[in-house]
Amino acid sequence: MQSLVDAIREQGVILPGGFLKVDGLVNHQLLPGLTREMGVRFAELFAPLKPNKVLTIEVSGIAPAISAAMELNVPMVYARKKKPLTMKEPAFTASSVSRTKGGNVDLFVSSEFLGPEDRVVIIDDFLASGGTLRALTGMIELSGATLLGLGCVVEKQFEQGREFLADLGVPIHTLANIVRMSEAEGIVVEVGR
Repeated sequence: MQSLVDAIREQGVILPGGFLKVDGLVNHQLLPGLTREMGVRFAELFAPLKPNKVLTIEVSGIAPAISAAMELNVPMVYARKKKPLTMKEPAFTASSVSRTKGGNVDLFVSSEFLGPEDRVVIIDDFLASGGTLRALTGMIELSGATLLGLGCVVEKQFEQGREFLADLGVPIHTLANIVRMSEAEGIVVEVGR
């Protein structure tokens, strides 16, 4: 998605520790036209698989996931990071290491919204090491639902998350691919794969 690549080149910032800051596009501020374009592209990629749910994680995955779900005309479910008292039991749970949060993050999805009849596409903001996506796929497995594919707005290719998730045997689509990044070279980004 060339418009996303251009926006990352223009607004992306490399932070110490290997973090890519794209808060003006995905994580803190949203650009409605770009977000809509993300949803359209994900829908084009995943519609042939006939999903009936989109799953993501709060907070940064919600915007691209709801945009995709709107284009696919299916419900979007998001994994919560704190279990609300109102969540129906049983709840599906998983744990993931978040580098940006600096530790483990517990995730919760109610069995009320994910079950064996569901054909699920996961949409999230980043594919880096693949840990968060692996946690979400574990929740799908616990629910008895079928995982159809994974979609991420930005892939950090050099962190090898795609390889970590290859055994899932589902398509993995990204909209922008960070090939490498360093203070000396900057952000080397290309259209996703």
